[in-house]
Amino acid sequence: MAAGRVDSWIWAIRLARTRSAATALCKAGHVRINGDRAKPAQTVKIGDEVRVFTAGGESVVEVRAILAKRVSATLAAPAYEDLTPPPPPREERMYVAARDPGAGRPTKRDRRDIERLRGR
Repeated sequence: MAAGRVDSWIWAIRLARTRSAATALCKAGHVRINGDRAKPAQTVKIGDEVRVFTAGGESVVEVRAILAKRVSATLAAPAYEDLTPPPPPREERMYVAARDPGAGRPTKRDRRDIERLRGR
């Protein structure tokens, strides 16, 4: 069974813009293989589930083929199956507590309200 480095594979299927960015994601703990944190040199095999947390959100993919080199998006598409759940509808999205710029430090009451909104 074929295996390859996870950082190289993330870069090859275009989940990361550069190979060094893919390595940085792994080092920061933003990549998981089958639920376990992945180091950059960890091997990825066909059938593994890879979760990548980026600024754009979470991507969940299943490995279908191992790519060592970066290829075009049309050639990279059969190498993985996208299992990322669709985003929630606009009405169900969580409200983010935002304060006006220059409003100063939140009071104890403000902090409690923010914690209540976050569900803590």
